[in-house]
Amino acid sequence: MKKIIALSTLLALGALGMACGDGAANNANTNKNVNAALSNANAAIANAANQMQTAANQASNAASQVNSAASNAMANKPANANANANHK
Repeated sequence: MKKIIALSTLLALGALGMACGDGAANNANTNKNVNAALSNANAAIANAANQMQTAANQASNAASQVNSAASNAMANKPANANANANHK
């Protein structure tokens, strides 16, 4: 009977160890996954910031081109444009 109790105790402790043990490996995998997710998030944020900066630069360039076109149009208007505008 003592052998059965000892064997049952050993099996119970083994099962408990298997159920609750090896937390370090699980934590390491969890940490690895979390770090990978954070790294991916940081890369996505950096890409988004670069795209926003590119869009801002393009908008600035477009505004400069509009201003340049408007300045050129005003500088190159026909000499009699004002006279024609007054004779409506």
